[in-house]
Amino acid sequence: MEEEELQVVDDLEAVLHLSPEVQQAIEQVFPSQDALDRADFNAVEYINSLFPTEQSLANIDDVVNKIRLKIRRLDDNIRTVVRGQTNVGQDGRQALEEAQKAIQQLFGKIKDIKDKAEKSEQMVKEITRDIKQLDHAKRHLTTSITTLNHLHMLAGGVDSLEAMTRRRQYGEVANLLQGVVNVLEHFQKYMGIPQIRQLSERVKAAQTELGQQILADFEEAFPAQGTKRPGGPSNVLRDACLVANVLDARIKQEIIKKFIRQHLSEYLVLFQENQDVAWLDKIDRRYAWIKRQLVDYEEKYGRMFPAEWCMTERIAVEFCTITRTDLAKIMRTRAKEIEVKLLLFAIQRTTNFEGLMAKRFSGSTLMDSTLKKPEPTPVSTNPFLEDETGAEESALDQEADLDRPKKPKAPENPFHGILSKCFEPHLYVYIESQDKNLGELIDRFVADFKAQGPPRSNTDEGGAVLPSCADLFVYYKKCMVQCSQLSTGEPMIALSTIFQKYLREYAWKILSGNLPKTSSGSGGLTITSLLKEKEGSEAAKFTSDELCLICSILSTAEYCLATTQQLEEKLKEKVDVTLVERINLTGEMDTFSTVISNSIQLLVQDLDAACDPALTAMSKMQWQNVEHVGDQSPYVTSIVLHIKQNVPIIRDNLASTRKYFTQFCIKFANSFIPKFINHLFRCKPISMVGAEQLLLDTHSLKTVLLDLPSIGSQVVRKAPASYTKIVVKGMTRAEMILKVVMAPHEPSIVFVDNYIKLLVDCNTETFQKILDMKGLKRSEQSSMLDLFRQRLPAPPAGMDNTNSLSLSAPTPEQESSRIRKLEKLIKRL
Repeated sequence: MEEEELQVVDDLEAVLHLSPEVQQAIEQVFPSQDALDRADFNAVEYINSLFPTEQSLANIDDVVNKIRLKIRRLDDNIRTVVRGQTNVGQDGRQALEEAQKAIQQLFGKIKDIKDKAEKSEQMVKEITRDIKQLDHAKRHLTTSITTLNHLHMLAGGVDSLEAMTRRRQYGEVANLLQGVVNVLEHFQKYMGIPQIRQLSERVKAAQTELGQQILADFEEAFPAQGTKRPGGPSNVLRDACLVANVLDARIKQEIIKKFIRQHLSEYLVLFQENQDVAWLDKIDRRYAWIKRQLVDYEEKYGRMFPAEWCMTERIAVEFCTITRTDLAKIMRTRAKEIEVKLLLFAIQRTTNFEGLMAKRFSGSTLMDSTLKKPEPTPVSTNPFLEDETGAEESALDQEADLDRPKKPKAPENPFHGILSKCFEPHLYVYIESQDKNLGELIDRFVADFKAQGPPRSNTDEGGAVLPSCADLFVYYKKCMVQCSQLSTGEPMIALSTIFQKYLREYAWKILSGNLPKTSSGSGGLTITSLLKEKEGSEAAKFTSDELCLICSILSTAEYCLATTQQLEEKLKEKVDVTLVERINLTGEMDTFSTVISNSIQLLVQDLDAACDPALTAMSKMQWQNVEHVGDQSPYVTSIVLHIKQNVPIIRDNLASTRKYFTQFCIKFANSFIPKFINHLFRCKPISMVGAEQLLLDTHSLKTVLLDLPSIGSQVVRKAPASYTKIVVKGMTRAEMILKVVMAPHEPSIVFVDNYIKLLVDCNTETFQKILDMKGLKRSEQSSMLDLFRQRLPAPPAGMDNTNSLSLSAPTPEQESSRIRKLEKLIKRL
């Protein structure tokens, strides 16, 4: 029995095991805090919670009675629920039957409604069928009446048109013909009807007859070879022009062509190639003649032709076409007689006439418009973007102001080049003239420079841009503007080639050619004189005036470099888009960069050479005999004196080009410091006191070099970081060399280790020089060198094991860290 009961319990547990979703739904519907209602109910835990201690077992009877009471209540509730579900099935079946009956009734009602709707629709169709038939009949009747009216109008119009054509009643014909043509368009789909096709053919015949008749009337009124013209236009011809607007466009073009040819026939006779007035020097008469003819046309025939024909503009355009052809022909024939002034005169008058046409006419009759490229907004003070006092430059700058970026463009001139294009093949005369003029200009610059001499240091001219440079670029601008008005094609390329030629000549003849030459025989001072502080200034090779000249040439080259770049951009803007790639002034800009580099190198060499005698004196001194450390040595005073004499002059004359003064300082430091260290190695032997004196001198030179960019200036500026880094690195190396020389060489291993720590470039050659400076004997040096080779750190993998350690260039952060380490080592010594 117990086994059977256990089996029943297991079966109940299996049946009563609910899914988590069902259990969660039950908890939401019947929330309960009773442990017996939990899905994970544990009987042992529940009993332990009721009887946590042995003393609590005294209440076991009360607990059992409560549980039994709860069981009885549950049994009652279950019994009530089971009994309540006895009649549920019967009630459900009854409800289902009632729902089915209701659905059947609803379906019957819907079917009745659908039948009634179909009957209503059929009734509506029967009612509207007659209305649709009436509507179609009305539409067809209206179309028929309209077509009959149009046919009546067409038939009557054709009869009237033929009668009016015979009587030349062009005024009435113009309106009637347009109406007949419009009515005929309605019968395009009825052309299969013989009567309609016959009317269409009669209309075409009438149009043909009208065209021939009108052309004959104009031929009679304006005979091609006639010697006289009618006193004024007739009303018949004015009405005939209105009819021509409706006829085929070829009739209108023929009328215009004949009238313009007859109107310009006198011009062809007066300005034939063999006439004196046909040459360029009397080109004004051509334009004066057409102006009179246009005024005469407006007075006599202005009202005869419709305004939309633009007859005045057509006459002017045809005049330009004829004139361009005649001028091109006569200039080919008499090419040898064309001079620059004559050519420019003719071009100037022609462009003025083109501008007058642009103001007077819209250019609507031209098929293509010659467009000009917009001028850029001024962004610099170079002569290509400055306002000029001349009329041509002022007009150009005004256009540039109007054509600023991101703004609407100014109206273009559609007549630009319509006449002046004929001069383009002969612009080589202008180019050759500019070549000659620029050659003379360069020669004048050379002569003026020799006559005036270099700028003086006591004037404001020192370091300033040479006036000839501005004159050259102003002339360039004038030529470029003038040539761009003549042509934006190949002549501009030829002109840019001329510009390149004389930019190079200016660079070599005016700039490089006038740089002071270094004299190998200038010599220096004796060692004795160098030791005298008052005589140190005599070592300078260049005078202050020569320094000013070098600075002036440098500033001029920098101005030329920047302005040449602007010149290249301006040329590219003015030349045709297809030729932009052929404008390249990079070579000329490189030439001016070379002049700048040479000027800086001359300044560096001069100051460097001025310091050479002092360094030579330093290396010739008996440093082993120095007995006490005093103030800085005379050679230091001499070097400082040269620096104070030269650098302020250079700095003041390069005030407008600070970057090149910085380059000068950097190049001088890179040249002087290695030379100073080389002369240090020549100072041998050196005593301990001598090394201390040299260390003091080195520190003095380091201080002067760090102050070099602002030395002698009332305004103290911080030296550039790049320059300071070079000076600190180089002079610190010199100090480390002297520190090693001052250190005792015994014990040897300590001396070698200190050398390796203090000097980065650990090579045997430098170590040998330091041993020589200490005055050690060859035997001692040999043992030292062997120990040095043993103590050298191993070279990095992949590098050759040579005498010197090839170290990569340190970064600025590594360099500053290394300098701080060296300073700490110096303090420990």
